[in-house]
Amino acid sequence: MRTLILLTTLAVCATLLLGGCTSTIIKEGGGAVFGAKGSFMPIQPIDADKTARPLGAYQRFELGSITDDIGGRAPGGLIADLRPAFEKQLQSKKLPNTPGGKALVIRGRIVHYETSDMLGFALGPLEEVIVRTEFVDADTGQVLGVANCIGRTKARINAGVKKKAEGLAKAFAGWLDARYPKEGRE
Repeated sequence: MRTLILLTTLAVCATLLLGGCTSTIIKEGGGAVFGAKGSFMPIQPIDADKTARPLGAYQRFELGSITDDIGGRAPGGLIADLRPAFEKQLQSKKLPNTPGGKALVIRGRIVHYETSDMLGFALGPLEEVIVRTEFVDADTGQVLGVANCIGRTKARINAGVKKKAEGLAKAFAGWLDARYPKEGRE
């Protein structure tokens, strides 16, 4: 009987110890496949009707100025990495990029930038950048909507500036995609 109890206790302990490793492997593997995450939270919605697609008149989406409102703590490479990541996201969503077409400018202010420290990597990494974002009609300068756009990584494999830029690009493109008509895409 003692042997059975001892073996059961050892099996439970091994499962608990390996369970943590297994979940880390799964999380890191998912991070490698899916990359950084992008999300947006409208503050001033483009349209009160959440199902409306009011951006259909726009044929070009440009990344305007993204400024650092947190005292220079955001790395300079973030904006340089953001531009190609944004173009890639526009293509993946099949959003138009017609030269000379009616343009919408995405501009913003970095209001939060966080990196993981060693404790964060031990307990579960979280890196993020939050940009107070505006969609602006290029012709009139009218602000159409305001949202907090977030680029976030939760896996060690996705740590770093470039991955946060990719997540932020996903947030911008996701907000555009949510308000752009599905028909008529490239």
